[in-house]
Amino acid sequence: MTRAGIIGATGYTGAELVRILHRHPEVELTVLTSRQHIGVRMDEIYPAFAGVADYVCEAYDPDTVCEKADIFFTALPHKLPMDIIPGLVERGKRVVDLSADFRFRDIHRYESAYQPHAAKSLAAKAVYGLSEIYRDEIKTADVTGNPGCYPTSILLPLIPLIRAGLIEPETLIADAKSGVSGAGRSPSLAVHFSEVNESFKAYKVAAHRHTPEMNEVLTREASREIRLTFVPHLIPLTRGMLSTIYAAPAGKTTAADVRACLADFYRDRPFVRICPEGRIPNTLHVRGSNFCDIGCAQDPSGRIILISAIDNLVKGASGQAVQNMNIMLGLAETAGLDGVPYPF
Repeated sequence: MTRAGIIGATGYTGAELVRILHRHPEVELTVLTSRQHIGVRMDEIYPAFAGVADYVCEAYDPDTVCEKADIFFTALPHKLPMDIIPGLVERGKRVVDLSADFRFRDIHRYESAYQPHAAKSLAAKAVYGLSEIYRDEIKTADVTGNPGCYPTSILLPLIPLIRAGLIEPETLIADAKSGVSGAGRSPSLAVHFSEVNESFKAYKVAAHRHTPEMNEVLTREASREIRLTFVPHLIPLTRGMLSTIYAAPAGKTTAADVRACLADFYRDRPFVRICPEGRIPNTLHVRGSNFCDIGCAQDPSGRIILISAIDNLVKGASGQAVQNMNIMLGLAETAGLDGVPYPF
């Protein structure tokens, strides 16, 4: 039984990790840390855990926590993990990081979107944790940088098509919508109920920090510089993400070609479901699960339209992090993640 620890367990992604790992058949959750809730039980912070999980949060001390766990999840704000993870790796621990600190191979891209990086050499060795795409690299990684939620929903539909030469990567436009939990648990006016309810708005237009993350991966996959047009939107849901992606076809590519390519590429990937012709993904149908549903269509101009749906807290964050841990440990990829989505 592998011992796992969560550093930063009381935010939304940390709590989701607790929920998933508590029922994991091959992993024991042995340490939870928090900066604000030291000595507090998780069920006092999230009453949903009452009578189910009696974990108590503790302060982060590298020597103490490393005695208690073999692999760690860092569910912390950007910048904090780059100061913590090198010490964990030096002590022989493996890490799945849910911040942006270890997602980039090109440190200049990271620094242009975030801040100066304090662990550049380790970041250069980290693996981008898009589970279905980079599984072989993830297997041997000491540090896996868990992708952002928007990149997960957009890259999964696109990468197989780029590799197959079915679309023109220079033409990509992504219009994505996220539930409010994507903003995290810290209160702010922008996600106050009165500001979000009965509201539908674009935000961080042409300035979202997931754009350079996606551009780096798309550039690597296309073997030439790609600049995605990406516009995120906030919708009055707690959890859920729907991305609509537009691409010009390469040659005479049809929606049937796209659907066949995706079905073939993901045939052995248990968490990607390709919708049949006529069915469009819906956030309701993936809620609470690690699934990514992908559908496609073609408009009269010939443009390819891709639509994907994920739960932003599961496949978009903590579920994919556990999937990456499973790959790193050589466990069944579905371990702890094989629950059925809420049907309504």
